[in-house]
Amino acid sequence: MEIRFVMNKQERISKAIKDVVSEMMERVMERVLITDPFIKENHRSSKPLYAALVPDEIFKGSHFERRFVTPFGGVWEKLAQVVAVEAHGNCQMGHTINGTIGKESLRRIQETLNKLEHNKGKEKIKPDWDKELKYIKAGGGQIIHASVVCDILIENEENGIRYAFELKAPLPNSDQTKANKEKLFKLLAMEPKVVDYAFYALPYNPYGKKEDYKWTFPMR
Repeated sequence: MEIRFVMNKQERISKAIKDVVSEMMERVMERVLITDPFIKENHRSSKPLYAALVPDEIFKGSHFERRFVTPFGGVWEKLAQVVAVEAHGNCQMGHTINGTIGKESLRRIQETLNKLEHNKGKEKIKPDWDKELKYIKAGGGQIIHASVVCDILIENEENGIRYAFELKAPLPNSDQTKANKEKLFKLLAMEPKVVDYAFYALPYNPYGKKEDYKWTFPMR
């Protein structure tokens, strides 16, 4: 008699995460060991001064690190997707949401974002998400068609609740955070409603604890 083990949701999530990471690591190792290995002769020929001062093994480690870090940047969205599919049943990456926003609401979005810019000689304005969103949604005006590309869009198959996420590196610059906040404002200002919740998400915290996070740009 064949015996089968049925995994619970948490076990399925854990397996999905391991599968994504394992697949990425297989690609990284194939590149490092087969298609693009560190060849000390090439290194010594192209960078003779560095090769004379620093042992080959140091640069071999750096060679691996670059080929590991770069592809890992795209893995976060895939990890979010496999977790969301198991937890909610439906998740799309890079999904375009179309909707309509009032012309005055669009103007207020730009006004709000511009006021949060810290220009020299002007008093800094403390962000207040609830107040800002309420002000924007109250704008209304002539209907304008708009579209927003979400990094992650989740729809719970049981209750229909939709979650939109902008998933970014933990130390983004000012322009990146401004553009992402604009996306969130637009998503939540669309009428009729296109998402129930919208989040700006960072995959990990380089400072350790949440209360210790000190990178200023996302705070706006």
